[in-house]
Amino acid sequence: MTATQESTSESTTEPLRSRRNHWNNQVQRHSFMTPDRAAITHLDRSTTWRALDERSRAFAAALHRRGVRFGDRVLMALLNRTEYIEAVLGANLIGAIPVPVNIRMSPAEVCHLVADSGARLIVTEKPLAPLMDAVRVATGAIDAMIVVGGGDEPGHLDYDALLAEGSSDLPGIDVPEDTVALIMYTSGTTGKPKGAMLTHTNLQAQAVTTINAGDGGSDDDVASVVPPLFHIAGLAAFAPVFYRGIRAVIHPLGAFDADAMLDTMERERTTSVFMVPAQWQAVCAAQRAKPRDLALRTISWGAAPASDTVLTAMNETFPQALNTTAFGQTEMSPVTCILEGKDALRKIGSIGKVVPAVTARIVDPMMNDVKPGEVGEIVYRGPNLMKGYWRNPEGTADAFRGGWFHSGDLVRQDEEGFLYVVDRAKDMIISGGENIYCAEVENVLYGHPAISEAAVIGRAHEKWGEVPVAVVVLAEGVDELSLAELEPYLDDNLARFKHPKNLVIVDELPRNASGKVVKPELRTAYGSKDAGLAD
Repeated sequence: MTATQESTSESTTEPLRSRRNHWNNQVQRHSFMTPDRAAITHLDRSTTWRALDERSRAFAAALHRRGVRFGDRVLMALLNRTEYIEAVLGANLIGAIPVPVNIRMSPAEVCHLVADSGARLIVTEKPLAPLMDAVRVATGAIDAMIVVGGGDEPGHLDYDALLAEGSSDLPGIDVPEDTVALIMYTSGTTGKPKGAMLTHTNLQAQAVTTINAGDGGSDDDVASVVPPLFHIAGLAAFAPVFYRGIRAVIHPLGAFDADAMLDTMERERTTSVFMVPAQWQAVCAAQRAKPRDLALRTISWGAAPASDTVLTAMNETFPQALNTTAFGQTEMSPVTCILEGKDALRKIGSIGKVVPAVTARIVDPMMNDVKPGEVGEIVYRGPNLMKGYWRNPEGTADAFRGGWFHSGDLVRQDEEGFLYVVDRAKDMIISGGENIYCAEVENVLYGHPAISEAAVIGRAHEKWGEVPVAVVVLAEGVDELSLAELEPYLDDNLARFKHPKNLVIVDELPRNASGKVVKPELRTAYGSKDAGLAD
């Protein structure tokens, strides 16, 4: 019986399916062993392990009745909520592949994801339904749209109504560990998003890595999930939760409120939480202003650089908690390096050491290992390495050249084995934990009739780490252009967080002998917070 075949004999296939090591079986295990314990809390509602298992199965059955089969892609456009996890689990139960959508994307960007992934079904919620309807009309490729919180518009299917149909006719489908569990789109240097295929094996490696980095924990642990679930940092946070059977608290998206965050962590007795440095900065200030009785034992940060001021504040504000740094990338599910709390201040600026599950080298362009202290690209192997890029054999071959995954991160290693990121070979800006790829923004700017040339760089920012700055040459006959005039065009083509925060107009871009833009010159002139550019 192959992975794509559906079972006709429950008794003969159940022993095989039940020993698969993936999160669906883990949820089922906890549903059997601790059915009435809370698995997920969101706002004022908790879902038990039994309910999570039953609801995900009902959703899987609903998908299957509507023609979704093994390997089909299901677009996920939702805010942070329990139904997001139910839908992911439900799709995975029948071997389908969830495709999370960054809800900040423009309609044009989502249309590209639909076309590239080949998804024919969207799961969304009422506030986002108009955007997804626009995508459905523009692509003409979506057969059905499931809406959490309402199916009262033409072409909408109500999520809860589908679950009410039950799961009695859900077929038994064996889903091996090497099956693709998620396609997570991450932009590349070409400016076009690439879909990283993460398997169940990848996610289990992430679970073990995260658990190994903690303090051992207990059955009463509570993990607060703060990142967006459309980011790997958010969705992969459930891998250790499901592995251990502890409770997760899903925090809603929206404008970050440090006081609300602290109040929730106090009420829910959160023991571990991951946030980006900008959020930690606000949380530390709010906790000092109004101390809460917290149960935190592990605090972690990543996705953007943290200053020594923020790290010191974290240690002083939460002295009882282990302070760790998590470094990685989507293609690695994502964590590759951990800086333990005991080294956080002693090794400020370091991303720590490579985790035990990962094999890494630091190499020159010829794939020769560099000497300690020298700069090279860090390349990886390991069970958390993605299967490849969806429908992109060229991109996959380039990323895996020489038999190793090329991260694009240029690092150096000190005498104790601690790693430091020196530069990003992929020319990426990290702003408030969001990845912004310069080539993607540049491609959009080049499409504006008033612009003949464009280069995008990152400018240092005290709160967000970096923000994008566009340096442009105006088209012939155009005398002036403002950022305000560009905004409507940018709104149609780019997510808001990718918009340049400053527009610099120059007569020409600096280029080297081969005609390539010399970005170091632009960074020197406009990349400093002292460059004289307004926020």
